[in-house]
Amino acid sequence: MSTGDPSAAPTDLLAPWPLQDLDVPALRRSGVQPVPFRQFVLKVHSRCNLACSYCYIYEGADTSWQDRPAQVAEETVRRTAERIAEHARTHRLPYVRIDLHGGEPLLGGPAPLVRYAAAVRRAVPTGCQVDVGVQTNGTLLTESALDALAAAGIRVGLSLDGGTAAHNKLRTFRGGRSSWPAASRAARLLARRPEIFAGVLCTIDLANDPADVLRSLLELRPPGLDLLLPHNNWSIPPSGIAPADPATLDFPHRRPTPYGDWLAEAFDLWWASPGPAVRIRLFAEIIALLLGQPSATEVVGLSPVAAVVVDTDGAIEQVDSLKTTYEGAPVTGLDVDHHSFDEALDHPGIAARHLGREALGRECRACPLVDVCGGGNYAHRFLTHSGFRHPTVYCADMARLIRHISARVQAEIGTSP
Repeated sequence: MSTGDPSAAPTDLLAPWPLQDLDVPALRRSGVQPVPFRQFVLKVHSRCNLACSYCYIYEGADTSWQDRPAQVAEETVRRTAERIAEHARTHRLPYVRIDLHGGEPLLGGPAPLVRYAAAVRRAVPTGCQVDVGVQTNGTLLTESALDALAAAGIRVGLSLDGGTAAHNKLRTFRGGRSSWPAASRAARLLARRPEIFAGVLCTIDLANDPADVLRSLLELRPPGLDLLLPHNNWSIPPSGIAPADPATLDFPHRRPTPYGDWLAEAFDLWWASPGPAVRIRLFAEIIALLLGQPSATEVVGLSPVAAVVVDTDGAIEQVDSLKTTYEGAPVTGLDVDHHSFDEALDHPGIAARHLGREALGRECRACPLVDVCGGGNYAHRFLTHSGFRHPTVYCADMARLIRHISARVQAEIGTSP
């Protein structure tokens, strides 16, 4: 178990905001209260059988996975379940969401997933609903595994970069062998089990045509899609975007928008699709925000992020996307043996995610799109030795997409959102 002062990580100087510059006790004295966690990302296995070139865990700046136990111990499962139940009782939560993750969580088979879900459900107070899902690359998914997961009330999300072998060329086994034959088998199995198919997560690869990606994924009959921007930042910019220092740019700037263009084309295809459309979360969230609804994802909008991670050794950590920024970025110094989740709420990195507009830099606060964009994904705002108080590295792309969707919605309903 990891223990220690959550403000004493030696890498603080890489992100002075929020780790050094955000005064959480002063926030609490001023009346800013924490938002309880409702989503618990529980690591079941810390290793993976794939070697995806863009993986934010194994290819990111943080290498802490190397020191984690490969599988979560039963005692850690029990203690984590008790801590979740404690948090649910303290805050009278009507529901919690459990996401079973890795690595590849099915490396140990379905049984550890079933046991983890059962432990949490046994522990939480009466009246607290527990929704459980697992996110998998699909290569180890079998009919018998699906039977076990379905019986345990665990829904299954599949990670793919499209619905063909060519789309998934970055998702290979170690040694370079394609994962597509095994992943496509999993997609076919899940298409026949809609009651537990949670949907597909797809990371955007600019080399893949958006029309081909969307069409091929819809042929897999998922109940929903999530199109994800690669986890890059100002210090490690994404493919197709030239390096820059945000301090040297005027905002909103006019950099090229390859990801915004890709997403705008995908949106037009989705918007024009006949019949009931499969929900694409990014598009649906932006439309909801344009119409004045709160966000339900950390990618857009200003709603507080209510998610926390428990690793295989019981360490309580911030969200995994931070692993792409610097060594030790997700660390809180807390663990389930010695600390409650309420203590984690006062970690400056977690408290920053509850501040909405006040967590943003001056460029974002002055932007007319701020209520929809929300500054973009928190990890995408990072700049070494400065921290997270910058616009997303995808600022121009997000502006392109949001304005495009706004224009399409306005044309449809006859008024500006």
